[in-house]
Amino acid sequence: MTHLHIALWGVLPYLALTVLVAGTAWRYRYDRFGFTTRSSQLHESRLLRVGGPMFHYALLLVIGGHIMGLLVPEAVTQRLRVSEEMYHASALAMGGVAGLAAAAGLGILLVRRLRTPGVRRATSRSDRFVHPLLALVLLAGLTATATSATSPYDYRLGVSVWFRSLFALDPDVDAMAHAPLVYRLHALLAMTLFAAWPFSRLVHAFTAPLGYLVRPYVVYRSRARSTPYRHPAAGVTPGHERPAPR
Repeated sequence: MTHLHIALWGVLPYLALTVLVAGTAWRYRYDRFGFTTRSSQLHESRLLRVGGPMFHYALLLVIGGHIMGLLVPEAVTQRLRVSEEMYHASALAMGGVAGLAAAAGLGILLVRRLRTPGVRRATSRSDRFVHPLLALVLLAGLTATATSATSPYDYRLGVSVWFRSLFALDPDVDAMAHAPLVYRLHALLAMTLFAAWPFSRLVHAFTAPLGYLVRPYVVYRSRARSTPYRHPAAGVTPGHERPAPR
């Protein structure tokens, strides 16, 4: 175990987490109304309707797969009588499909951003850094998933052990230092993404429209001539006696 390994797998995760939490708090304090995706739907909506839901829903499945693989120890699945072969086969199939869908959705969104002049002009400096970084994270994760089909390495006995040890404030640096390169690269890219998260449009993931659950109804009135407005007190229909001038 070298000093570099200690810095990468024993110190850097806590630095990234500190920047994520402190940066989000700072952003909320000084740029609360900046928690937005900066919607560009007015410039183009066809590709957005396809790529947006595909990327977001697939990303939720990817996150769920990471939670299962990193936080649930191997002993738990064995106790549930789930064999290692069955676990890895399902993880490979579901993780591969979800990862490919997320990458495809992101690809559609990136093509849309490059092809549509209005969306391209609305691209910020943070977008130019975060979007390629997000693509690299997905690519490294897909590569790790693909290599797990033939590699004898079991990430649940290495990467997962290191990840859970971080919560105990006793990082198992050796468990991560001996992982294959693609897993280490994936972890480093992910930590970089989390550190940049508060300073990009990705911060909108921490918001939820909970106010919609309790806000009053908004009443709309049609302007169609076939359904004219009738005053509730007078019982007459103003403006309906004769047609409007053309």
